[in-house]
Amino acid sequence: MLAALYRSPGGSEVLSVTDVDTPEPAPGEVRVRLHVAGVNPTDWKRRTTTAPETDFQVPGQDGAGDIDAVGEGVDAGRIGERVWVWFAARPGRRWGSAAQYTVLPSRQAVRLPAGASYADGAGLGVPAMTAWHCLYADGPITGRTVLVAGGAGAVGNAAVALARGGGATVIATASGPDKAALARSAGAHWVVNYRDRDAADEIRAHAPDGVGRIVEVALGANLELDLAVLAPRGVISTYADDALADLPVRRLMVANVSLDFVLIYGISDGALDAAAAGVAAVAADLPRLPVTHFPLVEVAAAHDAVQQGALGKVLLDIP
Repeated sequence: MLAALYRSPGGSEVLSVTDVDTPEPAPGEVRVRLHVAGVNPTDWKRRTTTAPETDFQVPGQDGAGDIDAVGEGVDAGRIGERVWVWFAARPGRRWGSAAQYTVLPSRQAVRLPAGASYADGAGLGVPAMTAWHCLYADGPITGRTVLVAGGAGAVGNAAVALARGGGATVIATASGPDKAALARSAGAHWVVNYRDRDAADEIRAHAPDGVGRIVEVALGANLELDLAVLAPRGVISTYADDALADLPVRRLMVANVSLDFVLIYGISDGALDAAAAGVAAVAADLPRLPVTHFPLVEVAAAHDAVQQGALGKVLLDIP
């Protein structure tokens, strides 16, 4: 099969596309013939910092395709099922989604809803599951007011839709009209430009008692705004490694703020399964972000596009 891979950490130049043996599913696993793979920021970050655990690593956590083989203990009736996959390249697994085939535990291949395209499925996984966990890790959000920072990003856009679907009042931030439109289309009740001097006042106008939960993409840059609008005993769930120069401990203590640092790769298997189930239940209704497609042979360019902050989703089309 054709696969993108790298044999040592480094820049995108370490990636190549070559023929390798097609993997076989082990007991409890399925093999998926992939049609589309998603590219996430953690793909290039891992590639630059972490050496493969074996002789090579195929990058890519997310993708979509058809189950074409099953391992011992898996219902053969799953063969032919259209699925989206998550965590294909989690630690200990070298068969990521940037390839014609991947093998992974059966539970990590989730049936695609009727009417959903492979491109839709490849945009789930890491971003949507991260959004779900940031919102629901400690219970329902019905009746609460949620602020989503960066409502046009992959995680933020999913968080807007998931929060709206969960019965929350949703305020999103965005940096301009195009991004604001994406946040609104996902279901945000109000969108505020976080660059405006009166952003905190505008958010407070929509949430006079403060927001109960914030899904945060840039804690270092946005903490002052977050603390200005967060309700007492509120929660900030931050999922990106934005540097924080100083932590105002006293202000956080006085307001009894909970800071949840979320790295989806490190949560428990139970929490992962809950996130996957939560996303699967509403996958057909999640918004579609703008998509930039690259052929598999241009995997390096796709990684670079994500690293440079491409708007929407970057996908690899698998031949």
